[in-house]
Amino acid sequence: MIEIPSDLNPDLVPLAFLLGTWEGAGVADFPGAEKCNFGQSVTFSHDGRDFIEYVSHSWVLDSEGNKVKPLESESGYWRIDKERKVEVVMVRDQGIVEIWYGELAHQKPQIDLATDAVARTAASGPYSGGKRLYGYVKSDLMWVGEKATPEVPLRPYMSAHLKKVVTPEQVESWAKDLGDLPDDGIAFFK
Repeated sequence: MIEIPSDLNPDLVPLAFLLGTWEGAGVADFPGAEKCNFGQSVTFSHDGRDFIEYVSHSWVLDSEGNKVKPLESESGYWRIDKERKVEVVMVRDQGIVEIWYGELAHQKPQIDLATDAVARTAASGPYSGGKRLYGYVKSDLMWVGEKATPEVPLRPYMSAHLKKVVTPEQVESWAKDLGDLPDDGIAFFK
């Protein structure tokens, strides 16, 4: 279920499907790095201004699904304009800062992004750009990322399937909304 908070900046309504905390798992595979399954927690939040704050943490999982070690962390800010163009400023723990541009698909919750600018510290590994696709599919958030380096052309390197985390406060709020339902539960559907 997509909820639009009453204090969400009106410009961000098209991105409301991203809001919340999402958790799940995926696969990472890129030449020069060990292929692995990973867990991920992503939070998209807002404070009423014209951007959505983004924070992501991922970690390597063992064959039983237990956390082994951190994989990647990133944070940033997402904006959208009246023509559905999306811009993202992102910082990664590897010492990379990126500017992404893309757009929200017409009549579906899907965002296609590509890097426009990349800045790297001396300590970061080779990286020249990427693409990402985010989609809201059957109440889940799915994404796939592509990456390029000077040695490796653009190719998929990570993807994940995330489910929205429901807090006890949300359940309590939903339960209060059920107070207006008829006692027999059937009249609601008539």
